[in-house]
Amino acid sequence: MKDETSYDAIVVGSGMTGGWAAKELTEKGLRTLVLEAGRPILPAKDYVEHVPSWVMKFRGMRDRRRLQEDQPIQSTCYACDEWSAKFFVNDKEHPYTTEAGKPFRWIRGRQVGGRSIVWGRQVYRWSDLDFEANVREGIAVDWPIRYADIASWYDYVEDFIGISGEALGLRQLPDSRFLPPMELNCAETVVRDAIAKSFGGERVLTIGRAAVLTKSHLGRAPCHYCGPCERGCITRSYFSSVNATLPAAEKTGRMRLRPHSIVHSVSFDPRTRKATGVRVIDGETGATLQFRGKVIFLCASALESVRILFNSATSEFSNGLANSSGELGRNLMDHVKGGGATAIIPGNENRVTIGRRPNGIYVPRFRNVRTKQVEFLRGYGFEGGGHREGWERGILQEGFGPEFKKSMSRPGPWRFSFQGYGECLPNHNNHAELDREKVDAWGIPVLKIHCAWGANERAIRKDMAISAAEMLAAAGARAIEPFTDDDPPGFSIHEMGTARMGRDPKTSVLNSFNQTHDVRNLFITDGAAMTSSSCVNPSLTYMALTARACDFAVQEMKKGNL
Repeated sequence: MKDETSYDAIVVGSGMTGGWAAKELTEKGLRTLVLEAGRPILPAKDYVEHVPSWVMKFRGMRDRRRLQEDQPIQSTCYACDEWSAKFFVNDKEHPYTTEAGKPFRWIRGRQVGGRSIVWGRQVYRWSDLDFEANVREGIAVDWPIRYADIASWYDYVEDFIGISGEALGLRQLPDSRFLPPMELNCAETVVRDAIAKSFGGERVLTIGRAAVLTKSHLGRAPCHYCGPCERGCITRSYFSSVNATLPAAEKTGRMRLRPHSIVHSVSFDPRTRKATGVRVIDGETGATLQFRGKVIFLCASALESVRILFNSATSEFSNGLANSSGELGRNLMDHVKGGGATAIIPGNENRVTIGRRPNGIYVPRFRNVRTKQVEFLRGYGFEGGGHREGWERGILQEGFGPEFKKSMSRPGPWRFSFQGYGECLPNHNNHAELDREKVDAWGIPVLKIHCAWGANERAIRKDMAISAAEMLAAAGARAIEPFTDDDPPGFSIHEMGTARMGRDPKTSVLNSFNQTHDVRNLFITDGAAMTSSSCVNPSLTYMALTARACDFAVQEMKKGNL
């Protein structure tokens, strides 16, 4: 009879990185326990992408009273709608606190698959412009790796997940292994061509690089452009751990996936200097459980993983396990957004789009690439796209009567929008700590988050609006409306940096293989590991680092080092 409490490996979290850790460790022969705090997911039941609004109880407008009471933070995310609210946490059960005057929006999903069910699917490689930025500018600490260290792991991950996109040959945005790209629509083509003509090749517009299939790939079907990806994908056309990595791990026969398993802390043996397992609270019964493992991978997300380590404090590590450096919870980053512009693109009134392409455009970083920007360090990229205005424009448009209603039955003009995503500098003062006075629904101390944008992030947001308006003007747009919103940190849902990698154990938590300096059989491969934030969506890098760390861990186990 199998021992159901002892395993070769324990993976905490079943989302983007947890799924990859499960796949890699089981395929390399390890009997692996995957612990998920939330409920199981049954795609046939839980994915509702084809359910129309008129079937929903609130006709797609949401039960606003319940959302205001139970999900006041989560419902600020566009994807937390009447269909998909179930993929986001109940804020009353999962509280956290913030410093006065420093709001932070922590968007979370607790179910098998985590946030990989509702993520935006944009995937971009980092370059040495990113990995070398800290040491080049004397900020924070140097990354212990460079692009060459993970290039082959980018290849490996991309070959499995399937990425549609267009090769550009840009040094600041290395090309991936692509499936055929999705097409730009006519408005996007107009803006692309104008940018190419007007900015000397410095700025480039392309279709987004997306983890969405454009042709059959490893048994998964191509996307059929139904559109609402945040509701799930029954054809498995977009990548998530539920759609791809967890099934791969399941096929090995070496994975045990245990939902409703809330990890309280990691246990540590000071004699062997190793983690021995994890303490778990059963989410349904409240029972306290203990599981043993030879190697532990924390993949719970940048903030949840460090929360677990804070709650794992020992007499030696009084401020959190593996925290001899004092950097645990520090250097919290997110991408700054809320800067850009929108406008009307004249022409092409006889053309409409067919289907709902699950992707937009991308403009790679162009600031501080060829020439140095005086106002700020690092840079930003743009996401966005073009679309025909629909009937909802009538909410703000003047008019009344039959002619007004007739005009609403026809598509409006083409509108184009740029939304910037900029790099956040690592800052020791942006951090999370335990709030000793508040607990969650299971009695576990919660986090208190201290995080605010600095002058550099605010300067980046301002420049986003200016450069976006410049590109729209070059395209002959009219009614150009630049904007600089006041979105707080956290709202890009790219939190990272709380257990950073580094070369020196005195100034970092992890080494170059995501292994904690202090506890050699403990690894962290989610966003916590990031030493800087780049300006591109980070999930592809998380996945590559996870696959690489798993390979290293298994090799070390075979050598007897773990």
